[in-house]
Amino acid sequence: MNLFSAVLASYERRPADELSNDALYEDLIRGAGMPAADWRVLMPVGKSAQPRNLARRAVRWHQQTLKRMGLIERVPHKRGVWRATMQCKKELTPAPPQTFLVSFSTDLGVALWGSCSSVFSRIDEPIHLCLTSPPYCLSRPRYYGNPSEQDYVDFVCESLEPIVRNLVAGGSICLNISNDIFEKGLPARSLYRERLVLALNDRLGLRLMDQMVWENRSKAPGPIQWASKKRFLLNTGWEPVYWFTNDPARVRSDNRRVLKPHSPRHQRLIDQGGERRDAIFADGANRIKTGSFSNPTAGSIPKNVLSFGHRCAQQTPARNALRSAGLPVHGAAMPFALADFLVKFLSEPGDLVVDPFAGICTTADASERNGRRWIASEIMFEYLWGASHWFEPATGFMMDATL
Repeated sequence: MNLFSAVLASYERRPADELSNDALYEDLIRGAGMPAADWRVLMPVGKSAQPRNLARRAVRWHQQTLKRMGLIERVPHKRGVWRATMQCKKELTPAPPQTFLVSFSTDLGVALWGSCSSVFSRIDEPIHLCLTSPPYCLSRPRYYGNPSEQDYVDFVCESLEPIVRNLVAGGSICLNISNDIFEKGLPARSLYRERLVLALNDRLGLRLMDQMVWENRSKAPGPIQWASKKRFLLNTGWEPVYWFTNDPARVRSDNRRVLKPHSPRHQRLIDQGGERRDAIFADGANRIKTGSFSNPTAGSIPKNVLSFGHRCAQQTPARNALRSAGLPVHGAAMPFALADFLVKFLSEPGDLVVDPFAGICTTADASERNGRRWIASEIMFEYLWGASHWFEPATGFMMDATL
């Protein structure tokens, strides 16, 4: 049982209340489904073999952990009564500095509660792909916080440095970042993206393979100020996905892993033996000969404009779990279809895929379903708790016993 999250959730649901230990035990029986008998059984503990209830001892251990994290505190002059602190009332729980803990795992991967710098600075494992979406540098931060535009380049470079250090030759770094960052008070787009691309090359030696376009037709209209109100700009319908590698000559990508079905028209062209004409286009740059495009192939090569909507049925279990617990739902999760495409394209089965800003673990889920090993780090506990619900069917799924 994920007892840590159950205890934390009990205090988060009652941010203004004092909660006695007996009331907490009742809450865990009702809300977390712990058998009532577990709270009555006594077992000998320690050298003295004093009879103790192990469930109550475990809860008290988690209370002490939450106290050290500054999330709950004792109520003065009331024995066995605790309450949430102001930090807990903010609803999202960041990992303690310089610490990471296992949240859950499967036979293929592990989700770690901690900052990316704490996690990947201590991991020495060959990495084949880093697929992530760092927090956007928004003027109005989301629940999980955002770096400022001035700090963004340093923030991303420092976060990726330990990952790049372990990147195999020809491994890939793939970043989805925002296209809608503007100069203050002006409809001119910031050049932070260009500065980031240059910094990743200058500081970390990464080479730019492509700037793919993620077309999101379900993207909300915007930028509101400059498109809907002032009417200066068009609504934005895409975001960039930058793909880098440390060795272009040995890159591990293969477009045969992401071929699309032939269109009916293309299939008819193949079936009839290819083109029946000779033609020259674009001043000789393109030539068509009789019989061109006649070879049967497994599919057509996708273009680097990737059209995927933002709504994602695969993420529903995680979102429902967070809503049911009264916790904020991640507002900027990568759609599964985008992660699934990029994992297949840029890595091979058995490769290690990492995501230092995991959120509700979309990259990890795509890796799990495609037979890749994975490591995901996320600084906010609640997002990992929500993500664990869609990994439960995975082979070897296990919540960490200490959480």
